Amino acid sequence: MPVQRISRQLTAALRYRRSATIDHNRIAFVLGMQLLVLTVFMVPPAATDLIAGNPDWQVFAGSAFVTGFLGLMLVTISRGAMGYGISVREGFMLTVLSWVCLSVVAAIPFWLLEEEIGLSAVDAWFESVSGLTTTGSTVIIGLDALPPGILLWRSIIQWVGGLGVVMMAILMLPFLRVGGMQLFQLESSERGEKFVPRAGELMSLLALTYVALTATCTAAYVWAGMTTFDAINHAMTTLATGGYSTHDASFGYFPEPAIHWVATIFMFAGSLPLLLFAKAVKSGSLKVWNDDQVKAHTKIVLTVIFGLTVWYMIKTGAGPLEALRVVSLNTVSVITTTGFALGDYTIWAPGAAGVFFVLMFIGGCSGSTTGAMKTFRLQIMTITAFSYLKRLISPNRVVVSAYGGRQITGDVSAAVLAFVSVMFATVMLFTVALSFFDLDFVTALSAVTTAVTNVGPGLGTTVGPAGNFSTLPDGAKVLLSIAMLLGRLEFFTVLVVFSRDFWR
Repeated sequence: MPVQRISRQLTAALRYRRSATIDHNRIAFVLGMQLLVLTVFMVPPAATDLIAGNPDWQVFAGSAFVTGFLGLMLVTISRGAMGYGISVREGFMLTVLSWVCLSVVAAIPFWLLEEEIGLSAVDAWFESVSGLTTTGSTVIIGLDALPPGILLWRSIIQWVGGLGVVMMAILMLPFLRVGGMQLFQLESSERGEKFVPRAGELMSLLALTYVALTATCTAAYVWAGMTTFDAINHAMTTLATGGYSTHDASFGYFPEPAIHWVATIFMFAGSLPLLLFAKAVKSGSLKVWNDDQVKAHTKIVLTVIFGLTVWYMIKTGAGPLEALRVVSLNTVSVITTTGFALGDYTIWAPGAAGVFFVLMFIGGCSGSTTGAMKTFRLQIMTITAFSYLKRLISPNRVVVSAYGGRQITGDVSAAVLAFVSVMFATVMLFTVALSFFDLDFVTALSAVTTAVTNVGPGLGTTVGPAGNFSTLPDGAKVLLSIAMLLGRLEFFTVLVVFSRDFWR
């Protein structure tokens, strides 16, 4: 089935409507289309292993056949529903089912390659969820010795997951009014400015922009000294702010400073709204970068880098250029929830570990591939807090709160505060749950935090930048997989589906 036809039919199925009923045919059709797209992405790993003479190509070919068959079957039995739109309730269902189903299917190659990489069914699902949610935590040991096909598959699912995150943030979450995302509704911004006339055209433009940025990053990595294979893999996981590497040592494997700077620059690019890149290309103007969220995010990153660089020079005696390079890569990696590491930053000093723990919660801009809270929520909370302070001082004063030239309504403030409250409540509850698996407090807390915020490495020797999640019990891995999905789906998308009122 041609890619253009898939895009047109998927767009038609995603038209929004007001009906409160749930039509399972519509949901089945969209899930089937997504499985067909995932089938296409299983071909490159199969071809890579086939060219390399590795028999693992048969695993990817078989996985592609199974995935394609399931997708085609779902599309065939629900074709009559493709011309209808989806309701809000169907939107919640579709968002949750999409990520769960795709993570299960994407785990098939990991599970079938048990002899080569030693993953159980739980491990395979953990690795798949971590990839699609662009978290970057891994249970695989010995990446340097793995066949190229499985390394490429890890990078592909992160790259696909990154694009899926952007599409969800732009098309679905504002529509579902989750976590204050209604501020970014297309109906009142991009469509009102006639940026693109249809959602289908917007999806195509975003995908092309994402591909172009990935190609540019690949070329930059090759120029800096990476092999072509490493460059392709790291470009996909850098733009997806995912953090999967082809080497156990992550960026510590590459001694070239130029590679470290390329990673830093493109990780930061991945933390910016993809829509702004698309606007800049389409309009040929840099005025679109006059964005409150981008400016605030940039200030936060530069401030942290400057402070930590000075501190690093004083503590280690490193030169300014070396300190700036090491601090910049690790800081941008954590604050953008990418998860790459240049050495073990948790052993710098206790103060550094505390800073990086806080940075895990920040994230990048809305409409980017990053996880965590997002910069705009920090801005909304700050504006709301100062407005409340002004009302305490002058109870009769009329205080108008605004963000980006738009008034912050009560429902937006409530949604943001509810999101942050649920995020921290989730971290506390899952930390307590993990402690029952005989994990120390630092390991349990940082593992849950990095899963919820989709960062990747945690703190400590077990799950830190120099560690691995493979030694955790299966029960802990299942809980962390659920935490990764909760964080990526912005909590309420999942909680709504498990609400009794949702099914009435």
